[in-house]
Amino acid sequence: MKIDTQGMSGPIDPNYKGRPLEEQQRELPKAIIQPRRLFTPTYVKELKILINEVLDEREGKNGISYFDTEQFKHCIDDPEPDYDGFH
Repeated sequence: MKIDTQGMSGPIDPNYKGRPLEEQQRELPKAIIQPRRLFTPTYVKELKILINEVLDEREGKNGISYFDTEQFKHCIDDPEPDYDGFH
């Protein structure tokens, strides 16, 4: 007599041994691991801009700072100004 509890019962044949564990492991797909970073891509982009601005200041080059938000104010109905030269 076989009692099936949500498909958890074993095979009906008492001589069935199943496939070897090593064979089952070989057939599994390899796991893909993507590294995690502390900073978001947007944060990294702004850090690069900041570093480049600091290096430009050291070389005596002055210009509009990406972080001087006063320079980039705009009305809500207008499109956001271009940030040309900042990358």
